[in-house]
Amino acid sequence: MKKILIIGASGFIGNALYKELNSYFDTYGTYRTDNSFFEKNQKFFQYDMETEDISILLDNLKPTIIIAALRGNFNSQIDAHLRIIKWITNHKCKLFFISSANVFDSFSNYPSYEYDKTLSDSVFGRFKIKIENALMRLPPHKYVIARVPMVFGATSPRVQELKTLHDLKAPIEVFPNVIINVTTILKFTQQIHYIINRNKKGIFHLGSTDLIYHFDLIKEVCDMLQLEDPVFKQVYDSNNDRYLAVLPRDNKLPKNLQITTQQVIDSVIIK
Repeated sequence: MKKILIIGASGFIGNALYKELNSYFDTYGTYRTDNSFFEKNQKFFQYDMETEDISILLDNLKPTIIIAALRGNFNSQIDAHLRIIKWITNHKCKLFFISSANVFDSFSNYPSYEYDKTLSDSVFGRFKIKIENALMRLPPHKYVIARVPMVFGATSPRVQELKTLHDLKAPIEVFPNVIINVTTILKFTQQIHYIINRNKKGIFHLGSTDLIYHFDLIKEVCDMLQLEDPVFKQVYDSNNDRYLAVLPRDNKLPKNLQITTQQVIDSVIIK
């Protein structure tokens, strides 16, 4: 049986992955801050990337798949990932790196596909690119790069933030000329499960098959959540339409693992 270690399993994405995979694989996770729930769970290990060397845990656990879902200081994340990459080079192990559509945020005239050149104007995007480039120096069977757009779902931080801003009558920032795609936490975890099961490799774009303007998306999500009279702050970061969308071309998943924007909007309420 595959032994999976999710680094950052106490976060929103990491914990959702743990719940999806735990019943099917020998799955472990890390958490950072003191938490009685995780402390009691024998499959969770406390790990602070700013003070500890991840290699020690890897040597002891010997996972066959590592899923990196870390958050926090970018320099510490880069150091942790470089240590993981060095470790998997010498062991029978594959790294799944959760990347972002922001690795393409310098390109604005069209959606981006898996093997397009990455280029970013943002600190976040450049940080993701640095780790991607380090991974792509490895043989392809050693890694999966999963580029993900905005993630929604009834319990997602993005939905919680919209509710909080609405309750505070605070403005919700929207970008009327930015064209994006999106996904749900449920579909994302199912896609990662499939990629593990089928022993896939390389780069995957895990967003909705269709595109939408950011402003239209947020308006429709607010309607679905029945948030009355939300206050929108329209932000124009360019004069023309700008794409920030990751679409699959080379590594397409089966139809049942694809998702539409409407399905993402529908996902924000618990039915």
